[in-house]
Amino acid sequence: MSERGTHEVIAGIQELLPVLRERAQETEDARKIPDESIKALRETGFFKLLQPKSFGGYEADPVTFYTAVKLLASACGSTGWVASILGVHPWHLALFDAQAQQDVWGDDIDVRISSSYAPMGKAQVVDGGYRLSGKWSFSSGCDHATWVLLGAPAFDAEGKPVDFCTYVLPISDYTIEDVWDTVGLRGTGSNDIVVDDAFVPAHRALSFMATSKCKTPGQELNPGPLYRLPYGSVHPSTITAPIIGMAQGAYDAHVEYQRSRVRAAYLGEQAKEDPFAKVRIAEAGSEIDAAWLQLTHNIDELYQLACKGEKLPFATRLRVRRDQVRGTERAIAAIDRLFENSGGRALRTGTPIQRFWRDAHAGRVHAANDAERAYTMFGTGAFGLPVENAMV
Repeated sequence: MSERGTHEVIAGIQELLPVLRERAQETEDARKIPDESIKALRETGFFKLLQPKSFGGYEADPVTFYTAVKLLASACGSTGWVASILGVHPWHLALFDAQAQQDVWGDDIDVRISSSYAPMGKAQVVDGGYRLSGKWSFSSGCDHATWVLLGAPAFDAEGKPVDFCTYVLPISDYTIEDVWDTVGLRGTGSNDIVVDDAFVPAHRALSFMATSKCKTPGQELNPGPLYRLPYGSVHPSTITAPIIGMAQGAYDAHVEYQRSRVRAAYLGEQAKEDPFAKVRIAEAGSEIDAAWLQLTHNIDELYQLACKGEKLPFATRLRVRRDQVRGTERAIAAIDRLFENSGGRALRTGTPIQRFWRDAHAGRVHAANDAERAYTMFGTGAFGLPVENAMV
């Protein structure tokens, strides 16, 4: 994608932010992203950022994508979350066999794909592919998608596990159960996906062993550096980027509110004159900046190595995961600091600060934010011991 084109997508998103900010409560009340918001995102070119050029995408650098996500989440946490999830799936599909990409994008390069990677179902190896069944939870934005990516172990005829794959299925092979009713990220429509003995041809399955080695079938069609990046770096960062954006949105809303807030309990003192309030704002702002700088620095480092055709050091991949979970922790700490400094009126339904607080904490419980597991992997690698985990 040209630098000018990148700027045009980001500029389009920036123009959209006031509308998304105004629509945030409507989004939460509807428990899914409004169709108008998805249409507006499509018109900016956002969903094409990580899509390969072979199917009409921009194949942009990943930092551009994460920057767009952060901006969106700073206006509406649910919109930023869904945009990030739906927006990364073209990258994942580009790793599949070329025929799978043709199956999905052959008739419409604007189709959207949702996902649920947790192994909540199972696949049986059969002639020509797999028989897949199960129920998968937390498929964010699934109401706006016509394909889905599902993770599940594969078993042979003797019932022995032989692989763990991601399978891509059309909407005719699954149903959506509306179960999403939560205290945070209410607008994401992260409903259940149900599959009953669907046949998945072999070319529509991608082994996690291939993604962990950064050697995938799709690289023959899409040889660019974007598609040589590790899944365990790209996807977890897709989870942290919107949470950092929510922290930024909370920061902006908090500072704006504090400018005019009068603290009745302190004899009418203006909040902006409170030295302790200034300290808390400084602390929160520093945490947000640190989270963002680490995330973008690490991803760009990997991308530049891929651009040069160089090997991606495993130690660097471990650092990406370490700093990704740390980035989420920093963002949560910042929001908590701002929230406790906001006063009782911040508790009112409809205020941005409480919505960002709830949304960020909801995002924190995603499996990609399992901090202790990521830190243990990093420490294991630091001691020179073997690390056995596909999410690196």
